[in-house]
Amino acid sequence: MKLFRLLLTLALLMPQAVAAQTSVLRPVKLLELAEGDGVVERQFFGRVRARDTVELAFQVGGQIVEFPVAEGAPVAAGALISQLDPVPFRRELRRAEVNLAKAERDLARLRELSGSSVSDVQIRDAETERDLAEIAREEARDALEDATLRTSFDALVARREVANQTTVAAGEPVVRLHDMSELRVDIDVPEVLFRQADDAGIAFRASFPGSTESYDLVLREFEAETADITQTFTITLAFTEDVPGWVLPGATATVTARLEAQEDAIVLPEGALVFDADGAPGVMVFTPSEADPDRGTVARMPVEIDVRDDAQIVQRDGPAPGTLIVSPGASQLRDGQEVRRFTGLGN
Repeated sequence: MKLFRLLLTLALLMPQAVAAQTSVLRPVKLLELAEGDGVVERQFFGRVRARDTVELAFQVGGQIVEFPVAEGAPVAAGALISQLDPVPFRRELRRAEVNLAKAERDLARLRELSGSSVSDVQIRDAETERDLAEIAREEARDALEDATLRTSFDALVARREVANQTTVAAGEPVVRLHDMSELRVDIDVPEVLFRQADDAGIAFRASFPGSTESYDLVLREFEAETADITQTFTITLAFTEDVPGWVLPGATATVTARLEAQEDAIVLPEGALVFDADGAPGVMVFTPSEADPDRGTVARMPVEIDVRDDAQIVQRDGPAPGTLIVSPGASQLRDGQEVRRFTGLGN
């Protein structure tokens, strides 16, 4: 008797449970297919650098007595960078001038005595001594000029390598300068985009962290070999317009490469694709019910796809623009399943 009552209770409750299950539909996010403008964009990490960066050094050795430049300060072309103590160099120049004067007097005296007690060999030897004295004077004059270090371009002082009053050797760097006549940006790009970098249809713009402004760039040069690991080329871009003063060599930039030469196409999110047993791609098309446009069924429709250079998936053949498809999570649905539109959490 008790068993009979239990079975009867289960029989009465089962239709209610089934009805409750059928009334709960899976929520899905829907995407309306639309043709894009065919623009391919890629972003790259870039680092700002000067047109050139050089380390200046004296061609002679000595003690620095003038070092007026400050790190981070701009200097105009021709400005004094550093100077060695000129006293030893002036002394050497004076010694060379004295030796030259003596050599000229000796040569003149021997020429007056030529033909008597002075041979032609002695006169030629005196001429050689005079020539060597002239060379010594030129070297001493050049050394005095080299004791003063000036820049030949508008520059930014990156770093002072030594302190004032330091004794330096010839060729030892004393200051590092940036040529600020043109700011540039280096980026690493994959081989596919590198082949298109000089194409008229590709444009580059740079932006900086914390700023909403962007600036045009043009291609200047590139390294004619790839990186060992990443198989990328380093290309150098230059700003075509003025940038803020706080943009200095070493600053980071986001470079956007925009390729206009692509045809209009429908871009499909990766989560919208479903694949059959043979690996053929498709999408889940949503058909709303007549009673409620937020409820309906989904049906698998095959598509033909391509993968563009920027890794975006484009539809070559399939549903027309304006069709509603499921994205993401389409692979979790079955053909003909009833679903409802996702409108927000708790709905």
